[in-house]
Amino acid sequence: MADTSARFDVIIAGAGYVGLAIAVSIAQARPSLAIAIVDAAPEGAWQRDRRCAAIAAAATRMLDQLGCWEEIAPKAQAMTDMVITDSRTADPVRPVFLTFDGEVAPGEPFAHMVANLDLTTALRRRAGELGVHMIEGVGVTGFDTDPAKTNVHLADGRELETRLLVAADGVRSRLRDMAGIRTVKWEYGQSGIVCTVGHERPHGGRAEEHFLPAGPFAILPLTPDENGTNRSSIVWTERTEDADRLVAEDELVFEAELEMRFGLKLGEIHVMDKPHAWPLGLTLARDFVRPRFALAGDAAHGIHPIAGQGLNLGFRDAAALAEVVVEADRLGQDIGTLDILERYQEWRRFDTLQMGVTTDVLTRMFSSDFGPLRMARDFGLGLVDRMPKLKDFFIRQASGLSDKAPRLLRGEAI
Repeated sequence: MADTSARFDVIIAGAGYVGLAIAVSIAQARPSLAIAIVDAAPEGAWQRDRRCAAIAAAATRMLDQLGCWEEIAPKAQAMTDMVITDSRTADPVRPVFLTFDGEVAPGEPFAHMVANLDLTTALRRRAGELGVHMIEGVGVTGFDTDPAKTNVHLADGRELETRLLVAADGVRSRLRDMAGIRTVKWEYGQSGIVCTVGHERPHGGRAEEHFLPAGPFAILPLTPDENGTNRSSIVWTERTEDADRLVAEDELVFEAELEMRFGLKLGEIHVMDKPHAWPLGLTLARDFVRPRFALAGDAAHGIHPIAGQGLNLGFRDAAALAEVVVEADRLGQDIGTLDILERYQEWRRFDTLQMGVTTDVLTRMFSSDFGPLRMARDFGLGLVDRMPKLKDFFIRQASGLSDKAPRLLRGEAI
């Protein structure tokens, strides 16, 4: 779709799942608002994304409310249970210290594994149905704000006008820098390796996370491919120098290293796509909003994947921002003023800080081979495993379900 107007109520920079979810959420609730998404990536680049992500139950409810889940569900893999172990790579036996059942309610898994391509396809389809304007292959080079509006300058010379500009352009957000918003940031000296693995035996929907000295090694269940091959997604944390060496290695060497961590419980394994590695760190924006400007998704927070919550935090941002904007517009208020946007910041900042601190502590605690620390954490895991109510609490937290969650995450319309 071409941009037929230079004036919009909301412009979103970034056509990832967060930007698309914000656009769809607002457009569905307030069709009268003109919304545009501007994305610097070349048109069609999103179709080459072969990554997968864990979608929590709350995000599933949101996608269902937005009219996307029915399209995604046939290709999504439910997590039936999860096991956590703590060991060294060479240990012949990896004792299970903690297990979680896979449902938050009868028939409702606490998470699904979904291909990014399927997720983005469904959100783009819905955005098109709702009349969201897509401007692709051109980035935002700058913007200037006055009391009534923001002028957004594009790389091709065009200038757009909006009441609210949303930056959903990733952890290295250029718009965040343009807005003068500072971050708290540090690196872990680790990189995450991702790839898809085929294996002989079915996984039964089980997710596993092994805490190894270099960092967590997660095995996440996927649906079989079109040839019926059993598959799992790997998120493998290693020291950065080791990760770089591993992804550059010969395929046989990489598979041998992978097998040492994966084990043979599912039979012979083989890597189905080229592994990639990316550096891991923590990035938290000091502020989420400015007048007529808001951060969402990784532009507001980048966290370690140890708890698998990065994507789900982004959906929480999308649901909260959409609800604030929609309610303000219904009341005839200006959706871009600072007092309106601060409602969004107050809603999201504590949750984001809490998750950032939690993942940071877990990363430091479980990426260590120090004997006394291993004994303490294993004792703690075993203790939690014997406390069903505490395990239920952790599952509900991970699923994103709470009474304070935005309506869309509770499966309710805005």
